[in-house]
Amino acid sequence: METSFLYRISFESLTAHKLRTFLTMLGVIIGVAAVVAMLSIGEGAKQEALEQISILGINNVIVNAKVPQMINGSDVGLQRSPGLSLADGDNLREFPDLVENVVPQRFEPISTIFYHGNEAPVRVVATTPNFVYSSSIEVEEGRFVSELDIRDFSQVCVLGAKAKRALFAFDDPIGEKVRIADLDFVVIGVMADKYIGRGKVEGLELKNLNEDVYIPFTTAQKKLERAKAQTEFVHRHFIASSSEGGQAYNTPEIDQLTITVTDLKYVPAVTSLVERILKRRHAGVDDYDILVPESLLRQSQKTQQIFNIVMGAIAGLSLLVGGIGIMNIMLASVLERTREIGVRRAVGARRIDIMRQFLIEAVTICLLGCAIGIALGLIISRGISFYAEWPTIVSAFSIVLAVGVSTAVGLIFGLFPAHKASKLDVIEALRYE
Repeated sequence: METSFLYRISFESLTAHKLRTFLTMLGVIIGVAAVVAMLSIGEGAKQEALEQISILGINNVIVNAKVPQMINGSDVGLQRSPGLSLADGDNLREFPDLVENVVPQRFEPISTIFYHGNEAPVRVVATTPNFVYSSSIEVEEGRFVSELDIRDFSQVCVLGAKAKRALFAFDDPIGEKVRIADLDFVVIGVMADKYIGRGKVEGLELKNLNEDVYIPFTTAQKKLERAKAQTEFVHRHFIASSSEGGQAYNTPEIDQLTITVTDLKYVPAVTSLVERILKRRHAGVDDYDILVPESLLRQSQKTQQIFNIVMGAIAGLSLLVGGIGIMNIMLASVLERTREIGVRRAVGARRIDIMRQFLIEAVTICLLGCAIGIALGLIISRGISFYAEWPTIVSAFSIVLAVGVSTAVGLIFGLFPAHKASKLDVIEALRYE
């Protein structure tokens, strides 16, 4: 029997009972839609995690100052540590084969800057020219802080994209003066807009870099007061506050060191080196945190892999249920069409032809359900992205997987009904009422 003829009679059989055919493929539709939607969520989360970690710099090792804990309820010994300082960075620069760049940063306790009648919530960051080589953001307009600015204690600043929009809207800010604390700073550049997403990855909350305003490190040292009073750690930054008691530890000279490694393979070695140097220089006082974006990336990928497996398994259960539904309906169809099968066999149809007909019907149901399920999965993923503001990415892999699994479900769960139909006795089938 010709294959085209088998396809035609299979299609006629399916369209003769449209509602039953739709209900049969409903399990496949739901299963495929779930697979596509779940994998799109997982892929979107994976991509966002990669972007978030890239903000920190995959080749970087980051050291943050923090408030040290009292040892056994006593603050004795905390003053032995000078706190995070420029000297820590100088020690790390002595290993040029491993360390390419060391950038200090100091976060000033200034939350708002002004331009005429406008104001913008910001984070004022005092840093050096090498910052742009260790950062994932670039200068979009003008220039960054230069060595000349560092040497001359220049009152210049570079605005983050959000800060620029809040103060100047669509006007050109280059050359204008903004008010930072009690000083006027000339705007020399604007940083490119950087997407931050939800600002959290692997439990680490990321600051919106678009709100940062960069000034020369030496200018902050000389012209902005670094409080010597008691400090408290808020959002990973030291902010001056008053206290009745004395200070139990030294105020850190800087708040963050970013160490750029010459090669990604050296990141573990440099991390160990940083730990040893800081432990020695800080007399064992735990007044710093070491953050390794490369380790965060591996952890994020492992977590995402587990998430995808769990979500895929849950979605796969729907396909399994759909496959069982197909087998049940096909068995009922065999029983209902017993006389038809007997007639076909009597006029010359072979057992293999009967088997192929029922397999074609099962696979066709699955593929039609797969097509509808893919469309539904795309709609669901877009809806999640729009309403939940969760990034979703529909990959080619999820589509190929859905089609492959659907075809396999049709073959596996259609095989038994097809085999049963092909084994029917011709005489008994013709006599069936």
